[in-house]
Amino acid sequence: MDTQQLVRAAFGPQAELTKEEGMEKGASSRRYRRLHLAGDGVPSSAVLMELPDEAMKSDEQTAGSVPGELPFINMQKAMAACGLPVPRVYLDAVRDGAVLLEDLGVETLNARIAGRSAEEVEDWYAEAADLLARMHQSMWPVPAGCQAQEREFDFSLLRWELDHYREWGIEALRGQPLATPEREALDGAFDELAREVAALPRGFVHRDYQSRNLMVTGPTPRARHLSIIDFQDGLQGPRVYDLVALLNDSYVDLPPDVQSRVIERYARRTRIPRGEVQYEFDIITVQRKLKDGGRFVFIDRVKGDPSYLPFVEKSFLRVRRVLERLPGHGELKSALAAADPVHFG
Repeated sequence: MDTQQLVRAAFGPQAELTKEEGMEKGASSRRYRRLHLAGDGVPSSAVLMELPDEAMKSDEQTAGSVPGELPFINMQKAMAACGLPVPRVYLDAVRDGAVLLEDLGVETLNARIAGRSAEEVEDWYAEAADLLARMHQSMWPVPAGCQAQEREFDFSLLRWELDHYREWGIEALRGQPLATPEREALDGAFDELAREVAALPRGFVHRDYQSRNLMVTGPTPRARHLSIIDFQDGLQGPRVYDLVALLNDSYVDLPPDVQSRVIERYARRTRIPRGEVQYEFDIITVQRKLKDGGRFVFIDRVKGDPSYLPFVEKSFLRVRRVLERLPGHGELKSALAAADPVHFG
């Protein structure tokens, strides 16, 4: 179907497409267009998500078999059923390579906090943490029929992400593979790190809950209301993984005192002891931000998008800060320093 046909299939024969415009796609293989519409009972706009040829395949590494339903559609149903603020699906036209979605506007949390006072930024992050706690509580245990029941951050996936960092964050940047002693030491340390993270208490994980995946959808400029997007990779994993993605977001530099207060707020909302949240937060930060730094290089070298390169060093900075206060883990610290002296020496 062409775009006009999609619009009429969703809203009826009175619906008219008046204008189309491209939207920023981010690191995804999907493409997005904003459709301006007219007609009785028709929303003024909608978002057309154009699917790649391998629509069922995630942009991220996953475990398990290929799903029978588009992960975005499956996760949207589960989250909407739990009362979470996610975009409505107007039309499931996966067979035609498209999904028509509610238009949540153009303002992300990342855009909203730009240039704002420290107090306003903290208020917004408190709102994001409250929504995160609500999502975790409503989606755990994972609802029946949700594909997150079949997917998890297990040792193999966590370990693959660490290899992703080694391949792209070290070897691709230096232009040669690690020497055998450095590689063996790093492999051993990463085995231990992946085992430790895999053994942490579990919960539902969005996987990329950060400032560019939270839309500001409040009815007034002063309202603090957020909606969640980019949730198709949801799975089971460490319960504070999303808190790490939010507060150690590569795109936002949160002051340590703000980060600490939001962690405290999240601990209260979820009734998890503050000390447990902090330790889990720190150890997951090491794993997540190593992977992020390598991923940004991968996006440049493989997908031809250099826009994420400024965040490589910021990702590794998050790891360095945690390693300075993380007790023990001497093998990991020394292995990183030897394998990647540019960032951890």
